[in-house]
Amino acid sequence: MHELSVTENILSLASDHAQKSGATRVTAINLVIGQLSSIVDDSVQFYWDLISENTICAGSILNFNRTPAIFRCLACQHEFSLEARLSPCPSCGSIRNQLISGEEFYLDSIEIEK
Repeated sequence: MHELSVTENILSLASDHAQKSGATRVTAINLVIGQLSSIVDDSVQFYWDLISENTICAGSILNFNRTPAIFRCLACQHEFSLEARLSPCPSCGSIRNQLISGEEFYLDSIEIEK
């Protein structure tokens, strides 16, 4: 259910930036979502279709760019991506790994018409 508040924030950000840019319409919203983020694309899309009606963002397309989870081995400094589940470093076998990216969620850009 947290996708509703997240989607409301996306709508607010996109609407504010579009209006400041003199847009007549937002055509697309580009989102970046990390592999380990708890955001569910279909839920965001569902709420978007509901709450963007009668706004400058109505009818805009949501583009979801999923980014992989990247870890750094604290033993050998090797960086690797998460395949299916947490696993040891493929280079040295250490389980001491630090997450570098994969939990992010942000509005990357919006596309508008003037």
